[in-house]
Amino acid sequence: MSLLTRIADSDRTTVTMFIDGVEIQALSGDTVLTAILLHGERLRESEFGDGPRAGFCLMGVCQDCWVRSHNGSIFQACTTPVEEGMSLVTTI
Repeated sequence: MSLLTRIADSDRTTVTMFIDGVEIQALSGDTVLTAILLHGERLRESEFGDGPRAGFCLMGVCQDCWVRSHNGSIFQACTTPVEEGMSLVTTI
């Protein structure tokens, strides 16, 4: 089950990316946060043990949406656009 549902603007180029090894499709121009929440119920698990996270401010201020790529880089999901072949991990 996903947290979000896309209701408009679906005529953009498709981007293939991976979340925890699972291939998903996003649209060019989507943020990483949008792509993840369109395919699941959470963005990630909190590293502080206080449960699932789904983003908070959605504009890059609160730092609640940090995610990791498979290569180890850490970035904010709400302000980072999706890229073809991007591979993310949502668990620590």
